[in-house]
Amino acid sequence: MPAPLKLMADAIRVLSMDAVEHAGNGHPGMPMGMADVAAVLWTRFLKYDAGRPDWPDRDRFVLSAGHGSMLIYALLHLSGFKAVTLEEVKNFRQLHSKTPGHPEFGHTPGVETTAGPLGQGLANAVGMAIAERHLAARFGEDLVDHRTWVVAGDGCLMEGVSHEAISLAGRLKLSKLTVLWDDNDITIDGHVGISDATDQLARFKAAGWAVKRIDGHDVGQIRRAMAWATRQDRPTLIACKTIIGKGAPTFQGTHDVHGKALGKDEVKLTRENLGWPHEAFVVPDEVYRPWRAAGRRGRKDAKAWDARLAASPMREEFERAVSGELPKHAFEAVDRFIAEAEKNAPAAATRVHSGAVLDVLFPAVPEMVGGSADLTGSNNTYVKNTKILDMPDYAGRYINYGVREFGMATAMNGMALHGGVIPYGGTFLVFTDYNRPAIRLAALMGIRVIHVGTHDSIGLGEDGPTHQPVEHLAALRAMPNLNLFRPADAVETAECWKLALAAKDRPSVMALSRQKTAAVRTQPIGENLSARGAYQLAGAGHPAQVTIFASGTEVPVALAARDLLEAEGIGARVVSVPCFELFDEQPADYQQTLIGETEVRVAVEAGVRMGWDRFIGSDGVFVGMSSFGASAPDKVLYQHFGITPEGVAAAAKAKLP
Repeated sequence: MPAPLKLMADAIRVLSMDAVEHAGNGHPGMPMGMADVAAVLWTRFLKYDAGRPDWPDRDRFVLSAGHGSMLIYALLHLSGFKAVTLEEVKNFRQLHSKTPGHPEFGHTPGVETTAGPLGQGLANAVGMAIAERHLAARFGEDLVDHRTWVVAGDGCLMEGVSHEAISLAGRLKLSKLTVLWDDNDITIDGHVGISDATDQLARFKAAGWAVKRIDGHDVGQIRRAMAWATRQDRPTLIACKTIIGKGAPTFQGTHDVHGKALGKDEVKLTRENLGWPHEAFVVPDEVYRPWRAAGRRGRKDAKAWDARLAASPMREEFERAVSGELPKHAFEAVDRFIAEAEKNAPAAATRVHSGAVLDVLFPAVPEMVGGSADLTGSNNTYVKNTKILDMPDYAGRYINYGVREFGMATAMNGMALHGGVIPYGGTFLVFTDYNRPAIRLAALMGIRVIHVGTHDSIGLGEDGPTHQPVEHLAALRAMPNLNLFRPADAVETAECWKLALAAKDRPSVMALSRQKTAAVRTQPIGENLSARGAYQLAGAGHPAQVTIFASGTEVPVALAARDLLEAEGIGARVVSVPCFELFDEQPADYQQTLIGETEVRVAVEAGVRMGWDRFIGSDGVFVGMSSFGASAPDKVLYQHFGITPEGVAAAAKAKLP
């Protein structure tokens, strides 16, 4: 290895080793092993400007093996990203530092995605590569022409989501995507061979990737392989055979160096072994200079890009799309839809209403890119005449994700992270069990991704309990920074779509029914009532004794129960609750007034009780599910489980003094 590049790679090793040692814990092995590969990438191939971490046409660097976070922190610091100072490196894994234990998007400039749960970073990168190709087709390669590079480890490739991601990338021939596999044969428990014997190159090749194996410590091989990757017409995997913890004479090549500090004695021996005479956290100027030059290497490209953008007739639209701002008149057609729905009171499944909303919304928001995990006809996510996003022309706006719920969700995260795209994708709500880890990371990162979850209760009927989500509403509501919308009719569905698109800082889930349901909003209001999270839909005709709270398809049940109670002289009011999370954000006085102080409070939802006590209290009445469902028509099931107007009215009366 040329002397300057060796010193530059060794700087990554010692900073990683020192930071982990100073913190007392961490993962030094991966960054020490991948230092040579990373040094070549960041000094020769990666297109970036350390002074502009958010330059839209930068290459994306994804550290999927997020436990090795000191690799990216060392790279960011050495190349001159202002936020990652030497002091921040010293504060590795400490409260409020820019160098947390795993990389966090939005927290550290230069970190493209929150990584840690293995495999998801790789799948995010697939979404980034899709977004790049789509935006290049929309705006031209003068404005969009960059690559996505991923560092992934053995654990990333063992996780099942990697299969979903690489098969999708291979099918789409995402030629600007390269995975650098840290092929070190080590996991936490020991040698990879104790748990896995997969021929990864054969697996990737079978999925449609171009593959190459190299010595991950031979600079010549690394350079040639990266240059080769840039010439391929398909995604590329470079298997970098490395030694984990390279440089640590006792620990290198062992699983001991994977996830713990080396210890003072091994740190001293490593310095001697590398020929690094400097104290902890000391990097000499002769190493900083070439690293900082590398960080400035993309400045010329960035300025040339600025000039092209300034001269482009699409400048204003490009900047708006990348900023995440919606078009000025994005909701005009939706507002007309709402007015028509209030007038005509259409009765249909809310998944059908959602499809009708998309029909008018999708043309008005060109950033929206939809899809479904092989359930397009059931999810109603496809807008008629929309071109499919596919190779070789990626201008389409609908993706056939196949039966890859987790892969779809992680790719959508990558698309949102890339910018310029607002992704939405559909599956059955019960299958959020498959994509929940990706929904969680979207919530953690605060990105706008919209999940369409149809067949949202036992009301889906004959497919039975395997497909009937009784606990999923509660599980999703438990997740911080996620809006779960369960609209009752066409008006609420349109309102909820508007709210989901307007929420730039969080993901949303649209829980939609398979079965037909009656309209509940038939009077013009001139306000998005769903934005309050919960609102009074019907007041009491007699002095109020009962308040019934409901969401989705159970709102008409609540209204019918109210009518039964009122007919007996019992005052009852109905509150529609399309979104718990938005209700929690309302002023305390609004919440208190809406919940009220009636003698009896009842909640009705075709799911489990968990979460509803915030409305009804621990002594309130819940009409819903306390078990799994069954296979039968929806009306039979509602009758069987007592989720009926008569059942709600009887439960309320039984509670009255």
